This record gives sequence, C-alpha cells and structure tokens, in this order.
Amino acid sequence: MKSLILIIKGFFMGLANLIPGVSGGTMAITLGIYDKLINVISHLFKNFKDNMKFIIPIVIGILLSIITLSKVISYALTYFLFPTILFFVGAIIGGVPMLYRKVKGNSSISSYFIFTITFIIIVALTFLTGDNLVDLSSVNIISYIKLFGVGVISSATMVIPGISGSAMLMTLGYYEPIINVIKDLTNFANILYNLKILIPFGLGVVIGILLIAKLIEYLLNKYEVKTYYAILGFVFGSALSIILQNLIGINLNILEVIIGIILFIIGFLVAYKLGDK
Repeated sequence: MKSLILIIKGFFMGLANLIPGVSGGTMAITLGIYDKLINVISHLFKNFKDNMKFIIPIVIGILLSIITLSKVISYALTYFLFPTILFFVGAIIGGVPMLYRKVKGNSSISSYFIFTITFIIIVALTFLTGDNLVDLSSVNIISYIKLFGVGVISSATMVIPGISGSAMLMTLGYYEPIINVIKDLTNFANILYNLKILIPFGLGVVIGILLIAKLIEYLLNKYEVKTYYAILGFVFGSALSIILQNLIGINLNILEVIIGIILFIIGFLVAYKLGDK
C-alpha cells in the first residue's frame, strides 16, 4: 500500500512537470515527500536498499505520468485551459496547511523578508519566458552538450520549489521540442532519434538533481524555519505565476468557471489528503 501511495505521488509530480509554470518540487512539498526525497537523493548509497524502496515507486509514477499523459495534457491545455490550470493551482495550495504547521510559532522579521523575496523572484520569472524554439531535427556533439546542460538546469528548477522546470525549458526554447520527442516515444520508427535526444537530456536531469539536493539538504539542516518560509514564498509565488502565465486575458463562460472552481477544490483536497499519507 505504501508503494502504491508513492507511485501516485510520483504520478502527480510527473504531471506537474508537464505543465508550464507548475513545479515538481512544489508538488513534492504539497504531497509531503519533499524532505524525505531530498535526503534520499543526497545519500542515495547510504541505506541503499531502503532508499530504493522509497525512490523507485516515485520514479515509476513520474515516468508513467510523463509517458501516458503528455498528449492528454497538451490537449487539456489547448481546449480546457482554465479548469486544468485551476486544478493544479488547487493542488499547490493544498500543501500550504502542511507547510504552515512546520513554521507555526517560529516567525520573525527575517523569515517574512525571505518569504517576500522568494515570492517576488518566482512571480518575476513569469515574465522571462522566451519565444525562441530550438531546432532538434538534426543533432551533433554540440547539440548533445547543450541538451545535457539544459537537463542540468531544468532538473535543478524541478527540485527547487516554485520554479517550474517546464517554464525554464520554455525560456531556453527547449520545451516544445522535448515534449514533442516524449509524445513520439511510442513511435518505434523514430525510437533511435528520440533516444539520441532524451539520453543526454536525461543524464543532465539526473546530475542536476543530485547536485541541487545536496544544497537543499544543507539549508534544511542549518536553517530549517527560514528555508520553509522561503519555500512558502515559492509556493504562493508559483500559484500566482501560473495564473499570470496562463489565465490573464482569456475569455470564459460560466460553465468553465464552475468546472474550474470544482477542479480547484478537488485538486486542493487531493493534495491535502496525500500530504498526510
């Protein structure tokens, strides 16, 4: 049962990384596994067997989500943008009560300052999304190096709460090309080309996660309360950023609004309940 819960949580993390503006790190916090995940990644080969029992179900969930839902998410964002985004905003906010319990009674002026700074940083990043698309129709050694580097950068933002790996890929011009390769994975006629793209990118993702996890673990150990205030700033900033990035200026009808509110509540409740498991 525990493994199934972890697979479900991994599934939500993978789903989060498919949505521009949604952070897998924020989702991990919302689901109550962030601290443990950072600790496991930072000490992967210490208590290796137990660590694998924790991380493998999460990885399975992430991969299942990305492979099976990349096309569904693209469709939902195209035709049901408002309710889809509100579901994820609800899921993000659903983790706030759990986070607040970690800092309750330990506030200070410096903590509020840190919260404000991280909130502003995330909202400011909303306006840095680039429009340039990288051409991956042909690849060479320079392309492989760039893919590895982009993997490192995007994975670091996946681990840092509130900073969206998808949004960072969009800024760098790699989001659409990478998503198109993932959606084409089941096309075995192009499997060699797709793997040539995904392997260097995937290696960069793994290295980036290992590096940033060490830093996050240090901050949680040395400055736990302040780090959680920073995370709260990331979470609230992320929720606002998603709205600014996706929902400003769109035309809505009453049915979309009602469905959006219902999905917001569902997302909140799902994240809130999973966060306690």
